[in-house]
Amino acid sequence: MIFATLPTGPLEVNCYIIGCEKTMKAAVIDPGGNADRILQRLSALKLQTVMIINTHGHFDHIGGNGDLLKATGAELIIHRDDSILLERAGEHAAAFGLRAEPSPAPTRLLNGDETLQLGELTLQVIHTPGHSPGGVCLYVDDYLFVGDTLFAGSIGRTDLPGGHHQLLIAGIKEKLLPLPENTKVYPGHGPMTTIGEEKLHNPFLS
Repeated sequence: MIFATLPTGPLEVNCYIIGCEKTMKAAVIDPGGNADRILQRLSALKLQTVMIINTHGHFDHIGGNGDLLKATGAELIIHRDDSILLERAGEHAAAFGLRAEPSPAPTRLLNGDETLQLGELTLQVIHTPGHSPGGVCLYVDDYLFVGDTLFAGSIGRTDLPGGHHQLLIAGIKEKLLPLPENTKVYPGHGPMTTIGEEKLHNPFLS
């Protein structure tokens, strides 16, 4: 698997690029902004973007959707329970004293717990509501992209509209922690971690 990461947007969201080595088809996960930089990295890697996937609909994770869609013609994919957030990006950003443009409408809606095929890579979609109603994680090989569900030593905040603390904790414990302990966890902000590390040391999961 081809893999790259770069911080994007005003809140420095971790944007992840994953690509199939055989077909050179790529997915961009959580383009928070700076679409020009994302496109430059894709070009350098010689990848064809066929999917843009938002782990959830908060403004800081979707800022690059529009420009990437125009440049690539890729599918825009999000869970159906967060799709309405794409058009409300400005309201959400204003709560943080920032500005954001609405995202284009998604072209594919997820139900949760299905799979996405990216060339020879299979991405398992794991619905983990709690930070937002339609939050999802993406599991491929031993990589787990968790958006704002889980962080190194912490969890996503649940005090925003649609948040639910008990749902978030239950989803992490029931759906993520059973994965192999060497699974590499890539969050929406901050450093990567592993499932084993969070099992042992995350104070919110003890």
